[in-house]
This record gives sequence, C-alpha cells and structure tokens, in this order.
Amino acid sequence: MTQSGNIVSIHQPNYIPWLGYFYKIAQSDIFVFLDDVQFSNQGMQNYHYIKTPQGPFRLKIPVQKVFGENINQVFPNNDLDWKLKHLKTVEGNYKRSKHFEEVFNDLKQLFIPDNASIAEFDRSIVEFVCRKFGISTKFVNSSELNIHSSREEKILDICDALDCKVYYSGTGARAYQNEDNFVHRGIELRYSKFQPFEYPQLWGAFQENVTIIDYLMNCGYDWANVIQHQTKE
Repeated sequence: MTQSGNIVSIHQPNYIPWLGYFYKIAQSDIFVFLDDVQFSNQGMQNYHYIKTPQGPFRLKIPVQKVFGENINQVFPNNDLDWKLKHLKTVEGNYKRSKHFEEVFNDLKQLFIPDNASIAEFDRSIVEFVCRKFGISTKFVNSSELNIHSSREEKILDICDALDCKVYYSGTGARAYQNEDNFVHRGIELRYSKFQPFEYPQLWGAFQENVTIIDYLMNCGYDWANVIQHQTKE
C-alpha cells in the first residue's frame, strides 16, 4: 500500500485524546495511527482525564491483554461494563455544560460497538471528531504498511512509504529524534507549535491537558475557535 502526501504525522492511538492531538492531525496531509507497536500501561491508549469538581479524574478502559501484544491486538474487557461507567461519569460532570446534549448523544453512539480493538475504538472516536470539526486529513494505520523496523527507523520508513516531505512531530520527541536522519532521507522535521488556550470550563481554574470531551462539551464542534487561538506556523 502506498499513498502520497506532503506533511505526515504519526502518533499511537489515544483514547479520547486532548485538543493538541487534533491540532497535530489538522496540520497534516496524512495522519498515521501507530497501532503495531507494543501496548503500554503508561501510554494513553486506554485512558484519559476529564475535569471534575475534585480535579482531573481518569477514565480508563480495562483491557484483555497478554504481555508484549501490540496495540491493535489488545481488546477492551467488556465484561466489566466500563462503557456505562464512563458514560455515567461524563454525564455527572458535564450535564451542566453548554453543548452537553449533542456531544453526549454522539458519545453514546460511538460507544455502541463491542468488538473493536483498543486501536480501532480509539480511531473511530478520533475520526468522528475530525469529521465534526471539518478536518479532512487522511488516516492510515501503520499496520497496513507492512513495516517491521522499530523506534526512529520505523518512523523514517513510514515517512518513506507515504512519500513524506515534512514530518510533523510532537514536541515530546525532540529529546530523542536525530534531525540529521530525517534530512538524509530528504524529510523536513517540523515540530508542533500548538498553544493551549483558555476556554469556558466548569469547575474552577482552567485545566489544559484534559480529554477533547471537555472542549466539546463547553465549546461544541467549533474548530475555528481553536485556530483563532494559534499563531501562524
């Protein structure tokens, strides 16, 4: 499978990720879900935080897993009825928000499928929100590309497979990525400059690193508002 594009970004599938994750997608021609790397309990593939009167509260999907499995091989443990618990927690903390009814109804629909892996479930939510935002980036799973290298070499090989001219990276990778390796392949390495900004929230002082659900509940599917708060890259 080959596709062509100018700007490529790559990230592990995350559960209801934060606003900056969607900004990274929007700045890219192709966004790759890095789904064929090892699942980590420290990663955010199956959890994120909402804002509550007591501070951040973690919503975590219980999983059925064997040590060493890749993200796309890990499935939720639906015997524990986690979806109902998550929905009730979201409802209890956001029912007073301006856009609660629309966003909560959408979330309930996204939670209906029971046979998706963690990677598939995460992707379905991200794609839905992007459509509502009007983001037209193309999506690819790294597992579709049949690339077997690891670490930075895997990123570089994915970029080559997608005819990448610019690799749009998260700032967290700056500490370990070697820009010379990208230049050698004819790829410009560019880092995200997403700027968190304050928007109306419930429950006291502003918190910036919570799930996208918080922004949607308070501001709706208003992507123009996000862009207005960013300086031109």
